[in-house]
Amino acid sequence: MDYIKWKDHGEMFEIVLNRPEAYNALNEQMLEELKEALILAGETEAMLLLIKGSGKGFSAGGDINMMMSSADEKLSETVIDTISEVVMMIYSMPKITVAAVHGAAAGLGMSLALSCDHVLAEKGAKLAMNFIGIGLVPDGGGHFFLERRIGERAAKELIWSGKKLTADEAQRLQLVDAVFSGDLDRHTGSHLEKLLQSPLSAMIETKKIYQTLNAVRLQKTLELEKTAQIKMRRTNDHQEGIRAFLEKRKPRFNQKLT
Repeated sequence: MDYIKWKDHGEMFEIVLNRPEAYNALNEQMLEELKEALILAGETEAMLLLIKGSGKGFSAGGDINMMMSSADEKLSETVIDTISEVVMMIYSMPKITVAAVHGAAAGLGMSLALSCDHVLAEKGAKLAMNFIGIGLVPDGGGHFFLERRIGERAAKELIWSGKKLTADEAQRLQLVDAVFSGDLDRHTGSHLEKLLQSPLSAMIETKKIYQTLNAVRLQKTLELEKTAQIKMRRTNDHQEGIRAFLEKRKPRFNQKLT
């Protein structure tokens, strides 16, 4: 694998997003490799799954070059389908899943973190559901996970504003479960050790109950996000958002289809 590292530690399986030169932005190959790593994780007896990023951040979200390929609708659909598969695999994984966030967790990167059971964050981390800045809607189950954690009203406000949250702000909103100062790896290790001393089998059974109750709703959310995302990719607003991002200026949205 080029962009994903993984290691089976026995009781814990570790996946590292490893495209640091692009702040772990997720492109087609990286998403496919992530899916492959999750399949491998699912085949192990590990009861914990840790997902983290290398370099300066967790993940900046979807790769900008991949977004610029949105004119290829078939490619867009394939990518979104892979995203949906990845999210469903994490959500339904019969393990306790932990995301360790440092630096940026933006857009799809934030959705990916929220798909985990526990979200840990380094004090300086920034989280943003910032699809609105390029005229898109959240994918990766972002609507589902935000509503589950903070409710519909607050979720809509966060999506529509694209606000960048500090780790402390995210914790106050209950989007992050714990915030640590200093070495995130050390604190994550301590958190995982505490989990390993817990009755993990019972915890996983509780997860399975909620997963069984909610999986249909998550799947429906992913389908609706796919439809909305493909629709929004055809708009002038999305093209303007991409241009503005590349030109480092504020976008001028006009709400018209291409």
